[in-house]
Amino acid sequence: MKKIYLFILFLIINFGALAIGSWFMGDAVSGEWYYNLNKAPWTPPGWVFGAAWTLIMICFSIYLSYLFSIRNSKFVIAVYTSSVLLNVSWNYFFFNQQLTTLGLVNIVLLTLLIVYFFITFGDDKLSRLKYLLLPYIIWLCIATSLNGYVVFNN
Repeated sequence: MKKIYLFILFLIINFGALAIGSWFMGDAVSGEWYYNLNKAPWTPPGWVFGAAWTLIMICFSIYLSYLFSIRNSKFVIAVYTSSVLLNVSWNYFFFNQQLTTLGLVNIVLLTLLIVYFFITFGDDKLSRLKYLLLPYIIWLCIATSLNGYVVFNN
């Protein structure tokens, strides 16, 4: 029962973070600045972002509900909080402030942090569940390449 409550809690936090990030982004995606950027040829259509983040946050919430059932410590809370803050702040840096290089640093740190979850908290009890982080890691690698393309081609 505890895992169900944790799952619901993490769904609320994770989707809440996405909502805050979206709020920080504002209408930048449809704005002139973003429209005029030289974007990567592999930039997916807009609907892919919503579908990807939905899948990612559901998988991440399942993983976190098990992780926090097994290892609920101040350190784990700090690592998770850092991931939420990095996730939200990327939208602010990249879209709101148009600081694409800082956005790139931010997303690289977020990617490393999620890989850290995969490696460090993927022990015996989470050995199979850690694979729920793969959609997040793959998406962050794609997003990092998109951000990097913008930095180096604009």
